[in-house]
Amino acid sequence: MLERYNPGAIEEKWQKIWQEKQVFRVKAEPGKPKYYLLEMFPYPSGRIHMGHVRNYSIGDVVARFKTLQGFNVLHPMGWDAFGMPAENAAIQHDIHPNIWTRENIDNMRKQLKRMGLSYDWDREFATCDPEYYRWEQLIFLRMLEKGLAYKKSSSVNWCPDCQTVLANEQVEDSCCWRCGNEVEEKELEQWFFKITGYAQELLDEMANLGGWPDPVLTMQRNWIGRSVGCEIDFPIENGDASIRVFTTRQDTLFGATFMSLAPEHPMAMALTTDDRREEVEAFVRKVRKMDKIARTADDYEKEGVFTGSHCINPATGRRIPVFLANFVLMDYGTGAVMAVPSHDQRDFEFARKYDLPLTVVIQPEGEPLDPTTMEEAWTGSGTLVNSGPFDGLDNEKAKEKIAEWLKEQGIGTATVNYRLRDWGVSRQRYWGTPIPVIYCDCCGIVPVPEEQLPVVLPTDVEFTGEGGSPLARIESFVNVDCPKCGAPARRETDTFDTFVESSWYFARFASPKNDQAPVDPEEVGYWLPVDQYIGGIEHAVMHLLYARFYTKVMRDLGFVPANLSEPFTNLLTQGMVCMETVACPEHGWLYPEEVDNGTCGKCGAPVTTGRTEKMSKSKKNVVDPDHLIATYGADTARLFSLFAAPPEKDLEWNEQGVEGCYRFLNRVWRAVSDNIELIRTAGPVTGGAVEGAARDLRRKTHETIKKVTEDIDGRFHFNTAIAAVMELVNAIYAFEGRKEHPEVLREALESVVRLLSPFVPHISAELWSCLGHEQSLEETGWPQWDEDALVADEILIVVQVNGKVRGKLTVPAGADHAEIEKRALAEPNVARFVEGKTVRKVIVVPGKLVNVVAN
Repeated sequence: MLERYNPGAIEEKWQKIWQEKQVFRVKAEPGKPKYYLLEMFPYPSGRIHMGHVRNYSIGDVVARFKTLQGFNVLHPMGWDAFGMPAENAAIQHDIHPNIWTRENIDNMRKQLKRMGLSYDWDREFATCDPEYYRWEQLIFLRMLEKGLAYKKSSSVNWCPDCQTVLANEQVEDSCCWRCGNEVEEKELEQWFFKITGYAQELLDEMANLGGWPDPVLTMQRNWIGRSVGCEIDFPIENGDASIRVFTTRQDTLFGATFMSLAPEHPMAMALTTDDRREEVEAFVRKVRKMDKIARTADDYEKEGVFTGSHCINPATGRRIPVFLANFVLMDYGTGAVMAVPSHDQRDFEFARKYDLPLTVVIQPEGEPLDPTTMEEAWTGSGTLVNSGPFDGLDNEKAKEKIAEWLKEQGIGTATVNYRLRDWGVSRQRYWGTPIPVIYCDCCGIVPVPEEQLPVVLPTDVEFTGEGGSPLARIESFVNVDCPKCGAPARRETDTFDTFVESSWYFARFASPKNDQAPVDPEEVGYWLPVDQYIGGIEHAVMHLLYARFYTKVMRDLGFVPANLSEPFTNLLTQGMVCMETVACPEHGWLYPEEVDNGTCGKCGAPVTTGRTEKMSKSKKNVVDPDHLIATYGADTARLFSLFAAPPEKDLEWNEQGVEGCYRFLNRVWRAVSDNIELIRTAGPVTGGAVEGAARDLRRKTHETIKKVTEDIDGRFHFNTAIAAVMELVNAIYAFEGRKEHPEVLREALESVVRLLSPFVPHISAELWSCLGHEQSLEETGWPQWDEDALVADEILIVVQVNGKVRGKLTVPAGADHAEIEKRALAEPNVARFVEGKTVRKVIVVPGKLVNVVAN
């Protein structure tokens, strides 16, 4: 008999053993198959939450499973440490962002270690380490040399009261999150990465991402937004300039009756006449406060203002008015849209609102369209009308003909356009990687010499959150000599977007201590690409797209091998952890521990439960992982997060489910404890020497090994794998031949322990040791099933009559077709359904079913 199951003591014991023996420390071993498993590294917010528990438990199962299969598994952990939350904490709690971040890292590291995760902690780093971001600065300098990094003017959210730039998430209802005053748009010089230069390659190589979820690939395709169409110039009336538009509907060119410009368009104010200026400027100010995504929504009210100017439709020669419209963005195409209200619904609604003319140029079959009575735009196919030499053509065929005509006339050309825009990486904030350039009045933009890297972020700053980044106020940081001419110069005070750090960290994990280059090419050549990446789908078009782009840039700059084009071979996007919300009419949202038998623990009032939502501190529907682990143990926390739902689905928190997982682990513990003396000296199983109940248990054991292996390997069906082990435990408790065949019982118990080890490693390691094994589970490897043991004495076969199930048969496993057919026709229920009919055919599908065809 073993002592009572004590998860706290057992988990502390094995975590200490794993650390002392450096069980999960790995190095490149050419010739040995590798497996790189990586979860998206966390922001050090201070404490892990249940989403972390689930995400990292999923990854740990795969890492441990692959280790047991004999792979050389790289499973690292680090910290995405720069970013705005640290600045907010500095303002709110009067603590330096560096101190806040480092303390949080220490706390979260302890929490993750308490979960027993198989990380190679020797590779740990934080992106705020100068030893990390020095190489990011070097990559930037090389990008600058190649024209992949450049500077241009761009609009930002600006709070005039705080005198600072705000991130989009810091703008709440058009107001500053801090002071509550109105935010405005402001043009600032910003640094950009030329991701558009890789747009087509990013699209093309999605064909190689078969291990990625389709929704993620679809989101990336839509974000890149490849469109084939034409660029067309519309001359300004009485001027030399033209408005260039991009359209995929050149077949509707002859129906363009007005021009719509984005309010941000550089020609907007130049085209505004004096008598229209006041109204136009007011409209521009109004639109700049609108959310850009909302502006393009179908149900958003279409608004605009006439500039007072006209341009010429180059196809018809017609003079058409130029409007600014809220639904046109500079972020797509050219920021100008030729408006064809008869064949575009947004243009139609706009034209009706502002009494603008409609010209039908595509007629569908049937009743001709009348622009005076149309109630909506015709966006379908048809035949061109009112289109000069192209009348009578099918509109799809006309696209090619009109594109050729535009080129012949010198007024347009066929082209490919992308929705994707270059990546703006400048942030006017403190807690980030300094951008390594210097501004000299004589020499212009001067890169910081590579030997002077890293440009270290100073920590001796006064942080108030007002007046912009404090870097600009540190004279010792800002004032430098020009590296070229030696004249007084000033350092860039913007920092990088934190997505830059997370766009290459996975490559740094291959050689995190390398002090000669961003990565060691040989180490990267061995470990990368990441075989399995795990994280949330919310990163589909930011982090995941940027990481793909950055990998290609590092390839082209020679930092990684030329054959490394994609960073992640397989991607799993896990679901969220959700929980019911509970509220008190007096005290609002309540934490679970504040509820007592359906009443508020503060005032006794009845509480109301809301819908199940993502765990959120603001709604208090959260569970503290520390409390969960202290109460039930890390193994129970891991098991529940893996068993309650498939990894790609949302997991609904359930206290009873947690208790059920804890009871199951106790049941496994007792199964070993109650039988340990009986099986201690039992030898190996001889397959042909067991019959009856012993043979049934052995078959169940090997069926379970097979199912769990297949469920984990690539499919990640952890919940069904765990359920299969639970069934095997039930079979062990029901086994009546334990005294006669202790060797079969031992094989079953040892298989349970080995199969559970990726899910609940602590209890598995302890039970394996108690079973007398000196060799660890990691050294023992993953169990293999015996095909001979899977062979059943009897099999269950479904019997159908004319395709409908009418009965079931148990037949000897080796029964031939004639025997199965004879038994099927003799089955009473089958006989009843064929009575009075002629049996035309009996179809036997070996091992599965019989179908009797009768009429």
